[in-house]
Amino acid sequence: QVQLVESGGGLVQAGGSLRLSCAASGRTFSRYGMGWFRQAPGKEREIVSAISWSGGRKYYADSVKGRFTISRDNAKNTVNLQMNSLKPEDTAVYYCAITAPYYTFSTSVHEYDYWGQGTQVTVSS
Repeated sequence: QVQLVESGGGLVQAGGSLRLSCAASGRTFSRYGMGWFRQAPGKEREIVSAISWSGGRKYYADSVKGRFTISRDNAKNTVNLQMNSLKPEDTAVYYCAITAPYYTFSTSVHEYDYWGQGTQVTVSS
């Protein structure tokens, strides 16, 4: 079973930065897509960013485009999300996820098999 553990969340002021990391264990996910999702209180889980197994294809939600950067290191089984110019509306629990084996890239929550426990990101105004 693949296990994902997020880290790097915390409390920052608007305009600040955080770098989220996700470490995978159990099985290699080098040919799987990876993604970051977030869920704010009272809201549905939404895609934030996604990256293909090769790292050559990336997706960013319009709300974070230009501020967030996703990257992965398959040799280290990690995926990261650099978050800059944070806004209060970025406040949420952020989840790392890995796609089903037959997907190398996906922006759909339904096409991800494994999820981390989440890490809280709080942006104060």
